Amino acid sequence: ANTTVVGAWVDLSHPLEPGMPRVSFFPQPRFEQIMKMPDHPLNVTEIQMVVHIGTHLDSPRHFFSDGPAFEDIPLERLYGPGIVWPVDVEPDSLIEPNYFNGLEKILNPGDILALNTGWRAHVHTPLSERHPALSVEAARWIVAHQVKMLAVDMPTPDLPVSRRPDGFDWPVHHCLLADGVLVAEHLRNLDALAGQQVEFMVNALNIENADGAPVRILARNMLR
Repeated sequence: ANTTVVGAWVDLSHPLEPGMPRVSFFPQPRFEQIMKMPDHPLNVTEIQMVVHIGTHLDSPRHFFSDGPAFEDIPLERLYGPGIVWPVDVEPDSLIEPNYFNGLEKILNPGDILALNTGWRAHVHTPLSERHPALSVEAARWIVAHQVKMLAVDMPTPDLPVSRRPDGFDWPVHHCLLADGVLVAEHLRNLDALAGQQVEFMVNALNIENADGAPVRILARNMLR
């Protein structure tokens, strides 16, 4: 299809820094300058971090030991057209398929779908742990409409840690990743693109055998 780009690139990623958003049971990242001028002839920074914090992308390997890791993911899965879809939700709510009413009219097979819930505003507040989650039915809707990547401005599309029952098994991740739908988490700056058709560039680090990777996600408005 012919596309016309009509906007500048918007960075949808959190910078990598010690206070980047993360789920509570993951350790805080560490950024240390191990060589520093003028004591050394150059500046060198060392990073130690879990790949599932800040703005990042899950590979199927995250929940399937025999699933594709990052070196197995074709490049075309990491860029292309899609939709930023606004979702108006309350704390502790469940996003059901009816939240997608109208989306099917503009969504094409192979699109990337970003959900703009506004939860980016609650990072580092008590409301962060009361973020909405997708129902399994909503995850099945996404698979049925052949979305190739789901991106959210929340820590996870599954239930928040505090609301997980005994035996919780991440049903939304299992549903999406089993079908090859990649999952990007902790996006920001979606407001500027809400409700629009955009071109995404999802620059995930190609970490061999990895179940996830830090990612710099860019998007720009387009007409198609």
